[in-house]
Amino acid sequence: MASEESSRGEDEGPSGDPQAPGPLAGLRVIELAGLGPGPFCAMVLADLGAEVMRVERVKMPEAGPGSVDRRQVLTRGRPAIGVDLKREQGIELVLDMVEHADVLIEGFRPGVLERIGLGPTVCLERNPRLIYGRITGYGRDGPLAAEAGHDINYISIAGALAPIGRRGEAPVPPLNLIADFGGGGMLLAMGVLAAIFERTRSDRGQVVDAAMVDGAALLTTMFHQIRALSLWHDERGTNSMDTGAHYYNVYETSDGEFVSVGAMESHFYHSFMKGLGFSEEDIPPQDDQSQWESLKQRVAEIFRSRTRDEWLDTFRGTDACVTPVLSLGEAPGHPHNLQRGTFVDVGGVLEPAPAPRFSRTPPPAPSPAPGPGVHALEALLGWGLMRNEIDRLVEDGVID
Repeated sequence: MASEESSRGEDEGPSGDPQAPGPLAGLRVIELAGLGPGPFCAMVLADLGAEVMRVERVKMPEAGPGSVDRRQVLTRGRPAIGVDLKREQGIELVLDMVEHADVLIEGFRPGVLERIGLGPTVCLERNPRLIYGRITGYGRDGPLAAEAGHDINYISIAGALAPIGRRGEAPVPPLNLIADFGGGGMLLAMGVLAAIFERTRSDRGQVVDAAMVDGAALLTTMFHQIRALSLWHDERGTNSMDTGAHYYNVYETSDGEFVSVGAMESHFYHSFMKGLGFSEEDIPPQDDQSQWESLKQRVAEIFRSRTRDEWLDTFRGTDACVTPVLSLGEAPGHPHNLQRGTFVDVGGVLEPAPAPRFSRTPPPAPSPAPGPGVHALEALLGWGLMRNEIDRLVEDGVID
């Protein structure tokens, strides 16, 4: 449960001020376009005010010159140019941009950019202060380095998938949140910012290598601690936080909806059990694991006796840690999210707002991802290119 001190104060200023530059204003980032974690990292930096130029493949499949696809949430807030990286002029264009950049982000498989002439050695020769951020699945060395994979594979290797699921059932992939976004894109963003801070002392750039296996493993740190304390069973669904316990679980209500319960601390647990109708003297011991299975069945039966909203009314204001399980469509309309502006309307699409919040330098309001065209090409003028150079590259088909 968050403390009152962590809540946003009245003096922190508005979030998403369209005129606000954001805490990363002045930071220039080149994003070599990819899928998933790389764009997410670039989006986080752009959300916080960085000037990000997204380098796509030439002849990008967009609706038309200067078009805006409001559905492309991961690429919001930054212009894109198509560059033919199979041609020498395209490589040289990116290297010219590198000279004016603070950061380059890429998510290609190991060795790809080295082969075409955009590896870290070449880029750091052009700009010794460059932070070269790389994201891979298995890392750049080791037996699996060259293997293809996705989030589900990386969390399997990291030990993060096996504990997720119910007893006697197969592991449940937690979407692609752990490796791609938490242990991948977010970790790379943190690594880039750490390298930028170090550069203030050394005045030198470096390579930041974020492997999703490493990041997914890092996210399991607390559970390794619990296991070291002999408080964790490797059998799935038998622990307090993996659906083994009746007080940390998800239950269906009479209307086919669900509520989540996280009543871990003793006083929360007692509030939860009282809300279910247990008297103080009848509340079973919280940590008697021999009763967990039967209590889960009993609690599930009780929850099926009322609708989700009826149960929310019952537990409102009780500190029992009972909340509705909201769909992606429902979450933006929850009163708490509405009041805080947790989701924002960007060109008609409801999407998560930039985070975290800053008291003095709030991030700018996010804007839809612009397609190729005049806006993106004009943005190149700020990266050291002359207009006649841009016109020539367009005419030659090197960029669009």
